[in-house]
This record gives sequence, structure tokens and C-alpha cells, in this order.
Amino acid sequence: MFMGEYRHTIDEKGRVIIPAKFREDFDKTIIVTRGLDKCLFLYPPCEWKVLEEKLLTLPLTKKDARAFTRFFFSGANDCPLDKQGRINLPDLLMKYASLEKDCVIVGVSNRMEIWNTSKWNDYLALSEQSYSDIAENLTDFDL
Repeated sequence: MFMGEYRHTIDEKGRVIIPAKFREDFDKTIIVTRGLDKCLFLYPPCEWKVLEEKLLTLPLTKKDARAFTRFFFSGANDCPLDKQGRINLPDLLMKYASLEKDCVIVGVSNRMEIWNTSKWNDYLALSEQSYSDIAENLTDFDL
């Protein structure tokens, strides 16, 4: 399980260090793809496989299902971890998430997310204002 928030820097070659606490859950590679809210989603291969199987059950006849799977899979990249615990983020994904130098890596249960620092700060400020409303809307999930 991934949890916590870590501030990191992306170097001039597009490499970012994955927090040591998170690297324990990866063999040698991380699957990186476009996430929701203009961040990147990072999955260990075992979690990616579970998600892939779920997405493959979506009906091909549904326009939204086709659009989402295209969006999700077309951005996916297999990013190997180097000896220093870094991955090289593809340019396409860095542009999508507006990543330049400073970033935030967030643990979100079965995945990690990489955010542009200022977008993360804006997201947190906006979310904090409505956190109790969001929690109230989740009562059906017995939280």
C-alpha cells in the first residue's frame, strides 16, 4: 500500500527519484500513465495487471469505455528503475502533467501519483474546503 507525500525534483534528463519507501513494492519497473486531474499514475506491474483486466471487461460498444481505455493505455509506459531508484519520465507524460522541475509524489493506496507542485497545492487547497462534504457523500461506502 502506498501512502504519504514526498517532494522531489525532476532532473534535466526527465528523471525522478522514487521514494525509497515506495521502491520496496516494485521489482524492476513501474508502469506510468496519464492520470486523472492532470497528474501521472504509477503502478507496480501486479496492480497494473489487475487494472488492465478490469478495463478489458468494459464494453467495446460504449463510446465512453473506448475513450477511457484509449486515453489510459495510449499514455502507458514501462519505466525501469535505475540503480539510484530513478525512473525516466517520457516527454509526452511530462507535458500532460505540466511537470518541469519540482514535483510531489503521492501514495494513493494501490498506486502513486506524480503532480506538478503548484497544481498539487491548488488541488489540496480546493479539496480542503470541501473535504467534509466529500466525506458526507461517501457514507454509502461505510467510511
